[in-house]
Amino acid sequence: MFKALKEDIEVIFEQDPAARSYLEVVLTYSGLHAIWAHRLAHGFYKRKLYFIARVISQVSRFFTGIEIHPGATIGRRFFIDHGMGIVIGETCEIGDNVTVYQGVTLGGTGKEKGKRHPTVKDNALIATGAKVLGSITIGENAKIGAGAVVLNDVPDNSTVVGMKARVVIRDGVKIQKDLKHGDLPDPIADRFKELGEEIERMKRIVDELQKERSH
Repeated sequence: MFKALKEDIEVIFEQDPAARSYLEVVLTYSGLHAIWAHRLAHGFYKRKLYFIARVISQVSRFFTGIEIHPGATIGRRFFIDHGMGIVIGETCEIGDNVTVYQGVTLGGTGKEKGKRHPTVKDNALIATGAKVLGSITIGENAKIGAGAVVLNDVPDNSTVVGMKARVVIRDGVKIQKDLKHGDLPDPIADRFKELGEEIERMKRIVDELQKERSH
């Protein structure tokens, strides 16, 4: 248990350059508080003490702004950056060394039973405001861009962006060591650019036809 608690603290120093001291991290990092509360709630949940588990979860949500269902399974060295607005559903399975930013939802798509929330494999990164919905799998080393809406499986070693999210980097092609939230491909903007160019081409054709008629 103490080894796990130590790992939870150490990953913050590795991932967050603003972390200055152990005392500061333990007392002021809401993401850490939410993870520790979840580990306690999950223990009760596995023993079928569901009411106590939900009470702990709701108290944690009130103080941290992070909602993690006690049934969710979370691996080692899980890092929550800031964390406000994060929602993690009951049947979520999160691997080791996963990073999640504020506003992320790992949720379901309806009222289906059974496995209805995402599985996030080791070393994945899910950026600010991303919505990952349904019983899908986010592969190892995958990166989800800020604001993406992910409804399908994401392959290992891939980066996805956009609404609906699509793969823009995979298996070394255009791969970047770090996911730069402000410098991601924007498929929507690219499409608008293509449409603008098409409109300009059609205007030129219309102008040429009008000139021919005038002659």
